[in-house]
Amino acid sequence: MKPLAVTLGDPAGIGPEVVFKALEGTGVPVWLFGSRALSSYVPAVERFIDVGGSGQVRFGEISAEYGRIALDSIDSAIDAVNRGDCSALVTAPIHKQAIAAAGSRHPGHTELLAARAGLELYGRDYAMYFDSPSLRTVLLTVHVPLREAIDAITAEAVADLARLTTREYLRLYGQEPRIAVAGVNPHAGEGGQFGGEEEAIARGVAMAGANTSGPHSPDTVFLAARQGKYDVVMAMYHDQGLIPVKTLDFEKSVNVTIGLPYLRCSVDHGTAFDIAGRGIADAQPMRYALEWAARHASRWQR
Repeated sequence: MKPLAVTLGDPAGIGPEVVFKALEGTGVPVWLFGSRALSSYVPAVERFIDVGGSGQVRFGEISAEYGRIALDSIDSAIDAVNRGDCSALVTAPIHKQAIAAAGSRHPGHTELLAARAGLELYGRDYAMYFDSPSLRTVLLTVHVPLREAIDAITAEAVADLARLTTREYLRLYGQEPRIAVAGVNPHAGEGGQFGGEEEAIARGVAMAGANTSGPHSPDTVFLAARQGKYDVVMAMYHDQGLIPVKTLDFEKSVNVTIGLPYLRCSVDHGTAFDIAGRGIADAQPMRYALEWAARHASRWQR
């Protein structure tokens, strides 16, 4: 397979450390994108694309310079994937405040990569999907306050995300997924007694297609999916989907941006500034992300 394009993320975080640790013994071919000067150790890889930077790394510091390095690394990696030099993109964590200080208007990787690909509407054109051995979930809303997330639940949004998830899951696994749409209220509203949002969810499910069902009670639907009844749970808001995924499979879960013209995944954790530079970061999530990307890149259908 062609090498994976792997970004090192924010130099002040644990990204370089976990990437270098994860590469030891994996046998996955990679190109690295980041600052050579600010990386304490560079393993033997096919290629390292240096995006600049100098001096001794200031671990745990929010820096516009480091935000620029993270952004430039992403741009260079995207170019390598788009040229066909690399097979897929794997990203180490970036810091939202650092990239904002560097001039980015996007809150994170998902929105940034979508904008670079010309994708406009979250849920219709692209979305945040999490894949793990125990559970797979896709998010109807992401980085918005909970009050706004509830207001964003519409039939059209549910149907759009179900169609997008079906298409992208088919590319990953070669079959349509059984999608279970979670309700937002206790017991999925209990027939309207605990809220009316489920009415919009039910209309969206009816519009989506035969492979989509719900709204299901959110306190049991993830268990049903883990037991094999469903392939993907559509969560209504960020924490509804991520609490079960991170609880069950924190070390073996990947954040995938579905809808992009290439395969992209990342670890499901942040820069961990509090432990950066101490050599104690756990590389298992990054190792899993690299192995997951290598496994799926070989059969990714454009």
